[in-house]
Amino acid sequence: MIITTTGSIEGKRIVSYLGIITGESIMGTNIFTDLFASVRDIIGGRSAAYEEEMTKARDMALAELQQRGQQLGADAIVGVNLDTEAIGGDRRTLLMVTATGTAVKLG
Repeated sequence: MIITTTGSIEGKRIVSYLGIITGESIMGTNIFTDLFASVRDIIGGRSAAYEEEMTKARDMALAELQQRGQQLGADAIVGVNLDTEAIGGDRRTLLMVTATGTAVKLG
């Protein structure tokens, strides 16, 4: 299945639109991830632990998006948009990724 951020696919013709679909992923971080991220905030630098969790969350959201497209019989998902959000207070952080796109049939 083709998944793209563009509204069209070069060399392919969209013959029908099956609807807007979404895939969501919410991942919890743990106290150690939060602690090391806090240290990175003070001394600077990248937080590999958070980057890894964001990558996992993004991959899960895109996999769910693809699964929903397949359930509709889509050949592709166009116009994909990824949104991220950090949810939580001082003690616990949740990382949320939402993938949205339009499921289509190609001719």
